[in-house]
Amino acid sequence: MTYIEDLESIGRKANPYFCLMGIDPVTYGDGRAELTMEIRPDMLNGVGWMQGGVYVSLIDEAMALAMMTILGEGEGIATVSETTQFIKGVREGRINARAHVVRAGRKIIFAEGFAFADGKEDEVLARTTASFSRITPK
Repeated sequence: MTYIEDLESIGRKANPYFCLMGIDPVTYGDGRAELTMEIRPDMLNGVGWMQGGVYVSLIDEAMALAMMTILGEGEGIATVSETTQFIKGVREGRINARAHVVRAGRKIIFAEGFAFADGKEDEVLARTTASFSRITPK
């Protein structure tokens, strides 16, 4: 089975990191993906805001899932570069990450994603852009 087939069959259990972080897939396909996650107290930094790496992690996973929906059989990805702008902090609730493939070349795939509070798509919390190496089977 492919990763996408596993995700469709067993949900978050297809990805051990999803289980660790409490991430659930919302939608995915055609170079797009959305994930959701409940903020837990152990995700907060010392002053009570969600730690920035959690934003990055959730958006990164959404971008990876978006890319997985367009890859050919046996292809994979590896991160080359990733940049995140942190726009607004949160302390509690549910956050979503929505990502899409910007351009898929033969060797490099460009993607971007956004995090937002659940139900508040117009209020961006963080934005990430990234490039990934497309790994093709030999």
